Amino acid sequence: MTVDPGLRRLALRTLLAAFPGPSAPDWALDLLADGLAGFTLFGTNVDSVDQLSRLTARLRSVRSDALIAIDEEGGDVTRLGHRTGSPYPGNSALGAVDDVELTRLVYAAMGRDLAAAGVNLDLAPTVDVNTAAENPIIGTRSFGADPALVARHSAAAVTGLQSAGVAACAKHFPGHGATVTDSHLELPTVDEPIDVLRERDLPPFAAAVAAGTRAVMSAHIRVPALTGDGPATFSRAALEGLLRTEFGFRGVIVTDALEMRGAAGAAGGIPQAAVAALAAGADLLCIGALVDQDLVLAVADEVAAAAGDGRLALVRLEQAADRNSELASWVAHARATSPSPDPRSTAPRPAVSLAAAPPAATSPGAAPLAAAPVDGVELGLLAARRALLVEGEPATAADPLVVQFMSGHSIAEGKIPWGLRPFLGSVEQIDVIATEITADELIELAAGRPIVLVGRRVHQSSVTRDLAEKLSAAWPTTVVEMGWPSPWRPDGAKGFLVTHGASLASAQVAAEALGLPRPASVEPIDY
Repeated sequence: MTVDPGLRRLALRTLLAAFPGPSAPDWALDLLADGLAGFTLFGTNVDSVDQLSRLTARLRSVRSDALIAIDEEGGDVTRLGHRTGSPYPGNSALGAVDDVELTRLVYAAMGRDLAAAGVNLDLAPTVDVNTAAENPIIGTRSFGADPALVARHSAAAVTGLQSAGVAACAKHFPGHGATVTDSHLELPTVDEPIDVLRERDLPPFAAAVAAGTRAVMSAHIRVPALTGDGPATFSRAALEGLLRTEFGFRGVIVTDALEMRGAAGAAGGIPQAAVAALAAGADLLCIGALVDQDLVLAVADEVAAAAGDGRLALVRLEQAADRNSELASWVAHARATSPSPDPRSTAPRPAVSLAAAPPAATSPGAAPLAAAPVDGVELGLLAARRALLVEGEPATAADPLVVQFMSGHSIAEGKIPWGLRPFLGSVEQIDVIATEITADELIELAAGRPIVLVGRRVHQSSVTRDLAEKLSAAWPTTVVEMGWPSPWRPDGAKGFLVTHGASLASAQVAAEALGLPRPASVEPIDY
């Protein structure tokens, strides 16, 4: 197939590629010089903030206006903190506190971290309303299940991020919160009337647009009443009709990763998905994480061919490329004019002093925000303390047995350390698979010590729930829930803690509330 080189360069201006490892390969730099819009960075690209800063500087040395994107949500989805956990609690915790100024400050701090590392487009915040408690992909990434609450915090998050000169990208339009399947693995369906979406799912997107978000990410979900048989990413009714015409959005529409089954599977491949997304009104195409030169060129060539043979209107391709250039100009100007980021707020966090840690709040929202600390780590801890829910009288002792339920992770999260281990000192922790151990065996291992049971969505699996209930009925047990909360409580438990997420900050404040021994300083454990 002969491809017009001018159309190929135009197609490249709509693509966010990716590459593995901590340094950019030559092919990535060559494509950037040829007009590629930019790159999405993942955990595999991040060894440290200093290394990341060198990487992004190298990319900008090829083209100063390159878009450098990353998924940095705080909480359970972090790339800067993927080796240790995030120093900031995520959206669920911020929603539990329900202080929009705190949300703004936390996102401003994350924005400063990103700006200091040379990232200029944050694929955040997640503004989905998590109305399906069993949602496998959103959960604690959401501010909550109430549309009005999610809307006001979405606006605050956008404002905070962009105050640091980092473009925000509200996701996942028109709302991924009611799904019970993962669009990385299949095409989920939300079979609701459009009026339900208007009342439940769409208000946070309207709020983000009103707050000036520079980008909105489309979801690979099917909403028959709006998108017909295909995903929203391929739907002109969703992207052009609803988002642009009705909501008045004038920024960049970014696709979720086209390698996901919800997109590539629906279109017959990544190159075909790219054409369908552009035709529907998307501007900036995130190819995915598993990307090489051949794939980028295959996508660019398919888009160029489609523009050449009429499957994709040339004016639509030019429009997308121009919008991406406008975003690139905005972030370049913001970088040049924003105050230099305070290096104290840069993640991953250093050793944390615990000597004078204040007591944990007993319920979310306690201890109203007074003078917020400038330091990002301390701000993260303040937010995590305010989000912590403590019920009952936790079974604490100088030397409890900490039992952590091993759990998997979503593709969006990646494998990130979580739990209390970094703050235990000499306190023993064992990691268990609930199907492979009994309550009696755990009591024997405790050898007279109280047990602290740590998990994520403990209630959701009948195995973990039954084990927690049997243990709580027979032995002094405290449960620490670090996932999406639920009304479930095991009868007999001495205490029940809800952190609203599994960030490093949330783990620290839970350890404080349990009265666990606090060494003078703690080095986060990379495992």
